[in-house]
Amino acid sequence: MLEIEQKYRVEDASRLIRQLERINASEQDEEFHVDTYYAHPCRDFRESGEALRIRRVNNDPMVTYKGPKLPGDVKARQELEWRLDPGDRDGSHMMELLNVLGFEEVATVQKTRRVFFLSDVETTLVIDQVESLGCFAEIEKVIADVSLVETARELIKSQGIQLGLEKNENRSYLGMLLELPNR
Repeated sequence: MLEIEQKYRVEDASRLIRQLERINASEQDEEFHVDTYYAHPCRDFRESGEALRIRRVNNDPMVTYKGPKLPGDVKARQELEWRLDPGDRDGSHMMELLNVLGFEEVATVQKTRRVFFLSDVETTLVIDQVESLGCFAEIEKVIADVSLVETARELIKSQGIQLGLEKNENRSYLGMLLELPNR
């Protein structure tokens, strides 16, 4: 699967929520994410544009790999993600395995996420309140065929304009967190 997404800095989340209500986006349950990112022992994920994390969504553990970004102005890349439980209810077994294999913890990003589904265009918009970083929105579409990347990018850009999202943020939350002066 390919994940196509654009992140935006949000100054007024309540205005964005009113816009989402106006277009009949359906809100899902709020989520709390704790994302622990890992560095590969033999290659630099910062250089390759990859990411590996253990994500706990409301304490349910998942492992996620994000591949290198494809060229273009809206982020597009392979994403592999799966749940770890029931054999690993909190992700600690996977974290231990990664450490044994030489992976090192880089940082942990925590956020509260409000999820909205836009059924007419089959995209998801999330509003993230990220600890130490602020409020952001991400518009995302998941596709199975690389030939649909440009169509998905154009759709996301159009939705961003429609919702009044103007401040693109191309850095990851991890990247922004690592750039903070106290890190």
